[in-house]
Amino acid sequence: MTLPVSASDLGIALPALPLNREFTPRYGEVEEVAPGIRRVLARNPNAFTFHGTGTYIIGRGKVAVVDPGPLLAEHVDAVLAAVAGEHVSHILITHTHGDHSPAAAPLKRATGAPTFGFGPHGAGRLAEGVAVEEGGDRDFVPDVVVTDGDVITGADWQVECVHTPGHTSNHLCFALREQSALFCGDHVMGWSTTVIVPPDGDMAEYFASLEKLRLREDRIYYPTHGAPIESPQAFVAALIAHRHARERQIEACIAAGVQALTQIVRVIYSEVDPRLHPAAAMSVRAHLTHLISTGRLRQEGSRFVLQG
Repeated sequence: MTLPVSASDLGIALPALPLNREFTPRYGEVEEVAPGIRRVLARNPNAFTFHGTGTYIIGRGKVAVVDPGPLLAEHVDAVLAAVAGEHVSHILITHTHGDHSPAAAPLKRATGAPTFGFGPHGAGRLAEGVAVEEGGDRDFVPDVVVTDGDVITGADWQVECVHTPGHTSNHLCFALREQSALFCGDHVMGWSTTVIVPPDGDMAEYFASLEKLRLREDRIYYPTHGAPIESPQAFVAALIAHRHARERQIEACIAAGVQALTQIVRVIYSEVDPRLHPAAAMSVRAHLTHLISTGRLRQEGSRFVLQG
């Protein structure tokens, strides 16, 4: 089907994102990414995980594991090999997607370490009665519930919990105070933007969480997928500008008579591999909900109408 407009017709340029896709995967090996921080990469590459899930190990001797990863026996074995002869005192979970939390169960059985997280899948929306998407790890329930501002203390490190809903309602980042480093899960990724999947994912919360991180003074980010992010405040500011530009593109589409979600995606994501359009549609749906909630758009039956 021929679309009535193209992305260039909208006249709204997306701010450039300083994405970094330079990353050499070393599956199953333990890599020291900074003093006192090691990473083991799971062999689960795909369009959403980039080269795979990076499980981080904090400290030496008595250690914490951040995001144990997917339920892959070879990855669990690699993490256990990386901490052989050490005591795992904490297992920290950024959120409950299937590439982050499922391996917590076998890691806990092997080490006896308690798990820490904001809550089970959808925990940030359960009080509102929101039914969340099916893709989450519904088996995970943290032994210790932590929320924004809580501090987890290990043998020679302290981690501050930073609640960052948006990608999921139970998403946490973990700030390692000794290094001004933030383990940011999927909230910020240096290789790609983050997919927001309603109803558990929420664009308004995502914007607020990005702004929250922009105002912090973390020196470096360690996302679960991809390489570390240096100059993180500038990167977050670029993400915020990028998302606002996407919303202006959506408004321009609607003004031009492009109404169907799939058509909006084809216009504004024309440069993106069509295989990723279903994921992009989830974020566009989250943007539409945000535009309605902020009064810039209203819905009349199956049509969207610009306000003001």
